[in-house]
Amino acid sequence: MTLLQDLPARPASRRAVGRYGSDMDAPVHNALGLTALTDAMAAHGIGADALFAGTGIAPQAPSDPEARISHRQKIALFGNVMKLSPDPAIGLLAGQRQRISDFGVFGYALLSSATFGDAVDFGIKHIRLAGPVLEKSFRVEGDVAIFEGHDVINLGPALPLATEFWFSSAHALISRVLERPFQPQRLLLPYPAPSFARQYEEILLCPVEFDAPAMQWEFDAELLTLPLPNANPITAELSSAFCVRMLESIGGENELVKAIKETCLNAAGGLPRAEQMAEKLHLSTRTLHRRLFEAGTTYQDIIDGVRKRLAIEFLEHTELPVSEIAERTGFSDVSNFRKAFRKWTNQTTVHYRERRR
Repeated sequence: MTLLQDLPARPASRRAVGRYGSDMDAPVHNALGLTALTDAMAAHGIGADALFAGTGIAPQAPSDPEARISHRQKIALFGNVMKLSPDPAIGLLAGQRQRISDFGVFGYALLSSATFGDAVDFGIKHIRLAGPVLEKSFRVEGDVAIFEGHDVINLGPALPLATEFWFSSAHALISRVLERPFQPQRLLLPYPAPSFARQYEEILLCPVEFDAPAMQWEFDAELLTLPLPNANPITAELSSAFCVRMLESIGGENELVKAIKETCLNAAGGLPRAEQMAEKLHLSTRTLHRRLFEAGTTYQDIIDGVRKRLAIEFLEHTELPVSEIAERTGFSDVSNFRKAFRKWTNQTTVHYRERRR
């Protein structure tokens, strides 16, 4: 069988893992979405030169799709905003200025998705294009859908501003995608209520609980099935493909990601869980997740990518039955494997194998 060509067969070493440490100066995301912040500051008479002073970010970066900035630069930018803005609620107000076009093709991919659930799935998988400094995750518990945020790089005093800007931006984008006001059920935040706490509820249209043990944004899971008014399968497919190319253009594959893929290919008895992988690479589980976030991905995304590539290799180059391929790629149920493969390729396993023959 032909193995994955982009995964060199060399064992991951402890020394190699030591180079993965948090690189706050790596240009890991672009400047999409910052236009809303620069416009809000300009409304207070604060120009781009003052706003970006000392950050190393070019004033024209927000309008440059090829510009790349680091975590440290974005945190420095938030520091300038806190120092210069006369309005303490600037993050909330700036986020409401977000337009679909501010996020380029990423925004249009969300807008043209078939359902709100599809838009959420795409947004989480490609969140790196939106330039977050908080790690984001999404899950559904019963009838409640939950966005969760994690401060994995210790934002310190910038945490409230970063949180306000992100949630307000997300609220504005979701409302534009739905073409109606987005009304979550509640927002939990892990810091004390600021003097302008009432503006949180006025802008985000939901109760807000401060000093909470987690950062969570909850809404009715039934919304995920809602068809979007601007759904367009052709636009969605083209936008998605372009976003994938944008992520690839950011740089070569992270060394930690490579090591994880190599370990998966050499694993016996199924693909390792995150805890097992962290142990193999001599990292804590928290450090593994943090460093993958800094690389713009998640452990689950890497595992899903390995499963897809292995499934394609098995279908193209072996005569193994689909049930065995499902087992070898980590699926306990062959029906779940078939569903996943169709989602990956828009083809059934039978049709894919026949076409390749």
